[in-house]
Amino acid sequence: MTQAVTFDDVWKMFQETDRKFQEVSTQMRETDRKIKEVSQQVGNLGSRWGEFVEGIVAPACETLFAERGIPVHRVSPRVKAKSLDGNRRMEIDLLVDNTDSVVLVEVKSRLTAEDVRDHLKRVREFKEFYEGEGGARVMGAVAGILIDNDVDKFAMNEGLFVIVQSGDSVKLANDGKFVPRTW
Repeated sequence: MTQAVTFDDVWKMFQETDRKFQEVSTQMRETDRKIKEVSQQVGNLGSRWGEFVEGIVAPACETLFAERGIPVHRVSPRVKAKSLDGNRRMEIDLLVDNTDSVVLVEVKSRLTAEDVRDHLKRVREFKEFYEGEGGARVMGAVAGILIDNDVDKFAMNEGLFVIVQSGDSVKLANDGKFVPRTW
């Protein structure tokens, strides 16, 4: 025997379905909020990882470059510059300088060929941003904890110093005969 469904029964089922739909909607909004929060934390972690790598490379620069005949007077992290005409901007991870030389160091947790190409462009354009002595030797360096295949060789062939991980510190991968390119 079939029981008749009344309008009240249908209305109660509708209300229960609506209530469950509202719960699911609330849970989806909470999930979206959590995803955004985690994405932001992951982004911050990437930034912090970059700062950590810079923190390893920066103190070593003085010794590494002094050993290659480039005395270091100052190592400045995260230098932001505006072109002398004021139309462009540049950011340099580490600016290593003395009275006659400047070394621009690009620091990456994972160094790619594209990173090297981007840095070469920065080094070439640097004098358009530099307010110091016009005759300063401008050189470039790249540093990476992980380095894609043959990217170190590519950077060296372009005249850049290459700073690599060595135990709990860093070292120059360039051999003693390496002569850096100057711009």
